[in-house]
Amino acid sequence: MNSEEAENSAVQKAVYWGREAFPGLLACATIAMASTFLSNNYGGPVMLFALLLGMAFHFLSEEGACVKGIEVASKTILRLGVALLGARITFDQIVGLGSTTIIGVVLAIGATILFGWALAQILGLKKTQGLLSGGAVAICGASAALALSAVMPKNKYSENNTIITVVAVTTLSTVAMVLYPLITTQLGFNDIDAGIFLGGTIHDVAQVVGAGYNISNDAGDVATIVKLLRVATLVPVVLIFSLIFVRKNNANGRASRAGLIPPWFLVVFVIFVVLNSMSTMPAEMTDQLKTFSSACLVTAIAGLGMKTSLKEIAKVGWPIVILVVGETVFIAFFIFGLVHFF
Repeated sequence: MNSEEAENSAVQKAVYWGREAFPGLLACATIAMASTFLSNNYGGPVMLFALLLGMAFHFLSEEGACVKGIEVASKTILRLGVALLGARITFDQIVGLGSTTIIGVVLAIGATILFGWALAQILGLKKTQGLLSGGAVAICGASAALALSAVMPKNKYSENNTIITVVAVTTLSTVAMVLYPLITTQLGFNDIDAGIFLGGTIHDVAQVVGAGYNISNDAGDVATIVKLLRVATLVPVVLIFSLIFVRKNNANGRASRAGLIPPWFLVVFVIFVVLNSMSTMPAEMTDQLKTFSSACLVTAIAGLGMKTSLKEIAKVGWPIVILVVGETVFIAFFIFGLVHFF
C-alpha cells in the first residue's frame, strides 16, 4: 500500500468513525444544552441536571446507533474538558494567596484524600472509591472525579461509583453554597477569611463563585483564587494516582512502560496554565476556552449519565453517600482550623 492509499484509508476510517459516533454525540450535546438552559433560566447546578437527564435516556447506551458516541463523550470529550481547565489558572493568582494559605490548602487536600481512603475501608468500600471521592471533595468536585476516574482501574462498578460520587459532591456543593456564607457570617469572619473558607471547602467552581460574591466582591475574589489553587493541584494528584496504579499493575505483571507517561490531558492542562500565566493568550480566547471546557464537561456528564442504570446504582448503596458527606465535613473543619488559628 503506497502513501496515498494509506492516507485515503485513514480518511475513510475517520469518516466511518465520525458517522458511527455522531448520533450518540448529538444526543449527549442535546442533553447538555437542555441542562444549560434549565440552569441558566431556573437555577441549580448544570452538571446535576445533565446527570439526571442523561439517566432518563439510559436505554440509548444499551444498544443502537448512539452507543459509540456516548462512549466517546464519556471518555474522549471528558478528557478534553479537563485539559482545558488550565485556561482558568495563572501562577500569579496562586502565589498571591501567601505561603500559609497555599501550604494549608495543599495539606487539606492531601489529608482529605487520606481520610477518604481510611473511611472507605471502615464503611466496607474499596480503597479506590475512597481515593476517588476524597479527590473529588478535596480538589474540584465533579471535574476532579471525572479526571481521577480516567486513570484509575476499571471494573463493572467503577462508572456507577463515579456517577454516585459526582451526584453526591454536586448536591453537597449546592447545599454548601447556601449554608456556608451564613456560617461564615455567624462566625464573624472578615471578607478575606470568608473567601479562604468558601474557596477551600466548597466542591465545584460555580458554587464557590456564587457563595463568595454573595458576601462581597473581595470575598468572591479570594474564594475564586483559593478554589483555582485547588483546581491546580489536579495535575499532580492525577499524576500521582496514575503512578500508584501503574506500580500496582506492574506488581501484577499487567502494566507497560507506556503507563508511566502522563495522560495527554494533564500535559495539555499544564501547557494552558503556563500560556495563561505568560499572558500569551488573548482574553477573548481564554474566555472561549473556559466556555468550551464547561461545554465539554457537561456533555461528558450527560454521556456518563446515559451509561448509568438506576438499578446498578441501587447496588452501590448509601455507604458512598456517607463517605462523601464525611469527607465534606472533614475538609470544612480542616479549613476552619486554618482560618481560625493561622
